Amino acid sequence: MLPVQQLGAGDHAFVSYGCDHAARDIVTTFAWMGLAQQEKVVIFAPPQLKEEEVWARIDVPGPLVADARRRGQLAVSSMRTLIHPQDRFTAARQWQRIEEETDQALDEGYRGLRTYIDMHWVPDLSADVDVMMHRETHADHLFADRPYTEICAYDTRWFAPDVLEAMHHAHPVSLLSHTGALHTESSPHGLRLVGEADVATREQFNAALRKTLAGKAQAGQVSVDMSRLVFLSAACAEDLVQLSCDASSPEHVRVLCRPQQAHLLRRVGAEHLSHLVLSEVSC
Repeated sequence: MLPVQQLGAGDHAFVSYGCDHAARDIVTTFAWMGLAQQEKVVIFAPPQLKEEEVWARIDVPGPLVADARRRGQLAVSSMRTLIHPQDRFTAARQWQRIEEETDQALDEGYRGLRTYIDMHWVPDLSADVDVMMHRETHADHLFADRPYTEICAYDTRWFAPDVLEAMHHAHPVSLLSHTGALHTESSPHGLRLVGEADVATREQFNAALRKTLAGKAQAGQVSVDMSRLVFLSAACAEDLVQLSCDASSPEHVRVLCRPQQAHLLRRVGAEHLSHLVLSEVSC
């Protein structure tokens, strides 16, 4: 599980959405991250959207998107266009074209290619869902040692639950459904946090910490992995320090965090707690 901001070259990601706002949130962030990293970005939008509607979703005031659009660094396309002149979808044809597009992006001087593929192309091309699923489960070669990143976005209002479940498990990476979300995941050793810990998710953040620290108190040591947080507020950092001092807390709390998070935690008192160990990692 990753936030969209942490996707990198070689990632093949699944995301689902049940409202158009969530889809807009992910595709906009994905595109902007690609531009910032000097990658070429192609958006395969829902076929029912007009091209200008797609541009309106990812554009914000300022010259960056307009310049990237003019240069061809950011483009809107369709699966029909990608597989042309074929009019019937085959995995082999799509794989061939993606490899060609990746090579072209490198030839043009970009660091790689990233694509956002809305899976509404399946009904648009009258493609067999089983053919689509075969493509998804046999596409590893597109990402092996290649600077290619892909999001496959599934509308939960159209795809059957069993298909969504199968595709969720088939992709090496699953994305949080929207930016600003916090995902908490318990493990035998402690807690893993993914996304954003801020004023909107502070209650969820604290509830997960309390449950983990209390449940692992008898174990003597617990691990809190914060390395997949893209934002940690000062208030949430203070909460972590305070909760680790409670009587029910384990004797040792090991926090896996990125350097910026470690700096913040030290600023709010972690450096004065001998039982709170900060282990810096890079992601």
